[in-house]
Amino acid sequence: MTTESHEATAAWRELLDTLRGLDESFMTGPKSVTDDRHIADGYRMIATTLGVALDTYLFADRSRPRWLEVNSPFRPDRRWGGDNTDAIYYMCPVDPARRYRISGNRGDSVYFSVTAYNEPSPGAWSDRIVAILRDDDLDFDEDGNFSFDFGPEPDAAVLMTRDYQADPSVGRPVTWTIEALEPPDPFRHGEAETAAALRAGAAWLRTMFAILPLAVGVKNADVHRLGHETAMAANEFADPYQVPDANFGWSARDACYAYGSFDLAEDEALVITHRPPGCRFWNLVVWNQFMAVPGVSDARSSVNGSTAVPNSDGSVTVVVSRGMTSHPNSLTTLDYPRGNLAFRWFLADQVPARPEVMLVDVAEAPTTVS
Repeated sequence: MTTESHEATAAWRELLDTLRGLDESFMTGPKSVTDDRHIADGYRMIATTLGVALDTYLFADRSRPRWLEVNSPFRPDRRWGGDNTDAIYYMCPVDPARRYRISGNRGDSVYFSVTAYNEPSPGAWSDRIVAILRDDDLDFDEDGNFSFDFGPEPDAAVLMTRDYQADPSVGRPVTWTIEALEPPDPFRHGEAETAAALRAGAAWLRTMFAILPLAVGVKNADVHRLGHETAMAANEFADPYQVPDANFGWSARDACYAYGSFDLAEDEALVITHRPPGCRFWNLVVWNQFMAVPGVSDARSSVNGSTAVPNSDGSVTVVVSRGMTSHPNSLTTLDYPRGNLAFRWFLADQVPARPEVMLVDVAEAPTTVS
């Protein structure tokens, strides 16, 4: 039997062909990036997304579930699909016909939840939120422990946890366990299963790089797009929106989002002001064009409702520049000249107004709250 007649061999080579062509999304065409760090970021994002795809599809077992870390402020290899420095996400593929028990401890979380998503076809990104349980739906003992059962839940293919911290460098993260309540399926990792998993992983990768890199837009344009798209104009935000149940990707149902971009010279800064609605948590994050925070532990690339210093009227002003300024809510792009910005508000009383943005000389940026 030749290698070409093996299904796993064919699927492996299809995955290699997919990987071979992914860089076309950022090296050629209308979305191509130009600076050397974004080129490097593109290849790093291929590696990151491949790791998530293999964990989720090749090595996961829906009858022997385990949480897979897919987004973390502490791991540069786990920053994808809407990264931020305040949250830790886990994912777990599940069988919609099975029952599971999910347990843990709330730690110092400001907000946490478990969301169930569908899977339209193997490896396809979700287009519908099936169910969501958040911390205020649960009962806790005096030590912060919780436990609940999930399923059977028709169409539930993937669970994703969200744990938002005021400061994850010191806060205790939520601890998670999951167990299937029925006996596991017979163990088998044959060619058919492996080939299907490799093809699902390749589909996952192709979707990611059909989206990436995000556009930055041009200065002084006045066209905007709603949703998980950045404003078409540089140095602006699109209108905030509330996530619906039917939504492509892995958005949180109880969040509002607003996306923008920056295009800054060395002597320029963005002065961003918004009025946070009543909400459980909000943050503003600096992204590169691959939805990843290019930050490191000794730089400040995000601000949230716990760390921001408000103005006297309750609004919050943030100064974004390629370096750092003396403003209490100063954020750095780590000298990236171009990139993206993301606001999120969890359990907001109302959809926030669009953040106001001014492009100024960095020497004229405010240095104190008003």
